[in-house]
Amino acid sequence: MAESSTQFNLVKITNDVLATIEREREREIISRRFGLFDRKETLEQIGELLGITRERVRQLEKTVLQKLKASAAQGKLPHINEVQSTLKQIIGENGDIVRVSELTSFLTTDNSRLSQAQVSFLAELCPSLVVIEDNDNFYHAVGIKAVHDEAKIKELVEDIIATVKKIGKQAPIEKVAKEIGKDLGAQHTRALANVSKQLATLNGQWGLIKWPTVNPKNIRDKIYVILKESGKPMHFNDIANSIKKSDFKRKDVTTQAIHNELIKDKRFVLIGRGIYALKEWGYEKGTVADIITEVLRKAQKPLHRDEIIKQVLKSRFVKETTILLNLQGKPQFKRVAKATYGLDETNGKQLTPAATK
Repeated sequence: MAESSTQFNLVKITNDVLATIEREREREIISRRFGLFDRKETLEQIGELLGITRERVRQLEKTVLQKLKASAAQGKLPHINEVQSTLKQIIGENGDIVRVSELTSFLTTDNSRLSQAQVSFLAELCPSLVVIEDNDNFYHAVGIKAVHDEAKIKELVEDIIATVKKIGKQAPIEKVAKEIGKDLGAQHTRALANVSKQLATLNGQWGLIKWPTVNPKNIRDKIYVILKESGKPMHFNDIANSIKKSDFKRKDVTTQAIHNELIKDKRFVLIGRGIYALKEWGYEKGTVADIITEVLRKAQKPLHRDEIIKQVLKSRFVKETTILLNLQGKPQFKRVAKATYGLDETNGKQLTPAATK
C-alpha cells in the first residue's frame, strides 16, 4: 500500500461531530453503537441502559444517522469535508477500497480498536464513500462510491472468489485479474480480494482461505508451503530456518517439532539423512533396498550397478556406497554377471517399506 503521513485528532473530530446531535440520549446511542470511546454495544444492552426497547434504539440510531449524513452532504458537519478528502485520497491510492484497520493505520500511530471505530463512523457519514460492514464474508472496509456501490463491490468479490476456484490453485493477483476479464486491473482486484474473508494471500499468491498453501494453520501446513515453494527436497533444519524467516503469522517453532511433524504426515517422504521431499513429486516411502527392487522390477532385467545407482539417486539422497552395500548384502538381489545385478526370484518376501537407511 502507498504510505501516508496524514495524522488526525480522531477524538476531537468525533466529539465535534457528536456535539451536533442535540439530545444526549441520541449521542449516547451513536457513541455506544459504534464503540467510539468504549466497546461496541448491542441494541439490547443500550435499551436496558436507557430504559427503552431495542426497537426504539434501532429507530433512533437510524434517524440520527440520516440527519448526520444529510448535514454532511450539505457541508454542515465540522471537519467532514477534510476527512472525506483525505480518506478518498488514501483509498484511491490503494485500489479504491481498503479495510478499516488498514485505513486507520494511515491516520494514526496506534491503530487501536477505538481509532478504527472512529474512522468507520466518520467514513459512514462521508457522502462520497461506501462502508462495507464486517460479517462472515467481508472485513470492515471503506470504498469510493463513484467507483462501485456496495452491491457492486460484493458482486465483484464473488467474481474474484469464483475465478480463484476456477484456477484451482494459488495464483498471483495479476493472473486472477486477467482471468476475470473485466479490466479491473491488478491493484483494484487485490484491493477487492483483500476485503473478502473467503480469500487469503501468502508471498504474493492468492487462494481460498481453506487452502494451506496461502493460509497454513499448523506446522505441517507450513512445512508443506516451504517445500512447495522450494521445489526441491530440504533438510529438516533448513525447513525450520525457512519457517522462522517466513511471513507466517506464527513462526516460533522448534526444529524438533518440525522433525516430528515431518515423520507423521504422509505428504512428506524421507529420502535421505534428515532430507524430506513431497510425495506429490513422485517420491515413495521405503528403504534403499525397496527402491532398488522397484528399479529392477521396472527394468524387467538385470542392470549394471552404475545404472542401478543412477536410478536410485533420482529418488534418494544417499551415498553410492550405501546402494552398493544393499546390492551386495540383501538376499533379494543376486549378481548375474560382472557388476550386474538382478532380482533373486527364489528369495521369499521382500523387505517391507520402512525408514530410509
